[in-house]
Amino acid sequence: MSASLSRPRVGVWLIGARGSVATTVVTGCAAVAAGLHSPTGMVTETPAFTDSGLPALSDLVFGGHDTVDSPLPKRAETLTAGGVLPPGVATAVEAELASADGEIRPGGPAPGDTRSEAELITAFAHDIRDFMHRHELERAVVVNVASTEPACQGPDAPMPASTLYALAALHAGCPYVNFTPSEGMHHPAATREAERSGLPYAGRDGKTGQTLLRSVLGPMFAQRALTVRAWSGTNLLGGGDGAALADPAAAAAKNAGKERVLADTLGTTPQGETHIDDVPALGDWKTAWDHIAFDGFLGTRMILQTTWQGCDSALAAPLVLDLARLTARAHESGLSGPLDALAFYFKDPVGDAPSSLAEQYEALIGFAGSLRGARPTGPGTLRPAGSGEGAGLRPGTREGRERGPAEPTKGTGGLR
Repeated sequence: MSASLSRPRVGVWLIGARGSVATTVVTGCAAVAAGLHSPTGMVTETPAFTDSGLPALSDLVFGGHDTVDSPLPKRAETLTAGGVLPPGVATAVEAELASADGEIRPGGPAPGDTRSEAELITAFAHDIRDFMHRHELERAVVVNVASTEPACQGPDAPMPASTLYALAALHAGCPYVNFTPSEGMHHPAATREAERSGLPYAGRDGKTGQTLLRSVLGPMFAQRALTVRAWSGTNLLGGGDGAALADPAAAAAKNAGKERVLADTLGTTPQGETHIDDVPALGDWKTAWDHIAFDGFLGTRMILQTTWQGCDSALAAPLVLDLARLTARAHESGLSGPLDALAFYFKDPVGDAPSSLAEQYEALIGFAGSLRGARPTGPGTLRPAGSGEGAGLRPGTREGRERGPAEPTKGTGGLR
């Protein structure tokens, strides 16, 4: 592990805490911490993050909100039967699953709930603060891993649940990560509150499969001066996400990030669309096809086709653990605002960040270096080594990349 054993424990509060992704996160964290499995897929467990001050996996404490009541050990059994979790692991970490399940509180708004938006936010924030108090946690990170919501219907529409949870996180004094394409912190009310809070946040929509590949292939075509004429894609998936994305409004929110990566990396928008089909029989497994038509030298027409088949929860879980650790460390370091350097993990990242995976990775590694150089200046607070009072780092922004990852800036000590 890359963290010191003497560091305090850190809370991870999961929205959608009994879903497939959350169950895999809790199971996987316990299994890796116990040495039962290697941390495959966790970038924060690679040598570049050694001594970056990240919390150890064994120091993460899980809780969350959900609207369903199926206990985590039972959910883990189901995922094991579906081949998502390896045989025996859920049984080996059943105590950890049961402990996390005991920290899950009813989410909402549920049908028939008459509480106002303000009352729901207050109740959710109370749950988070109570969790932190009972476990004597110095900090906790709230991560949304719930099913995708339909896009917001306008400024006069009720706040989506994801935004209620985001505001609750801010009211509880916690950094927030949106691993979904739901609105969350993008709602104007939450954006304003985030600016006032001085807390770090990251998102949105975890990049686990098709878009991950697009963020590599798009720059390849641009760098080789090959003209992409059309890029079409199809996704087949089941489970809760497949059911949620059967709603055209929810699918539109998901596809917007996928298509934006192409426009950003190619410098133009090619013909073609991306489709999402709900296939319940696939369960937690998904298949993504891409058909890319491009022109080579002298206008020779060529085709590249790709097929991505994977388990969504197993792809997402290590990224969620990475993000929780990195965001907790950013909070400890006194950073605030959008964490541009975490764009590596998202389809539609907040802040000022490139869309190319290689550039995003470079910014992430620079961020790891800046965290490694941070030093304590008081109880529960860190600042970059060599910085003056109130100085902060801007890792991952265009300014930060030009200046170098560890150079301090004069200002408020936050990311902008």
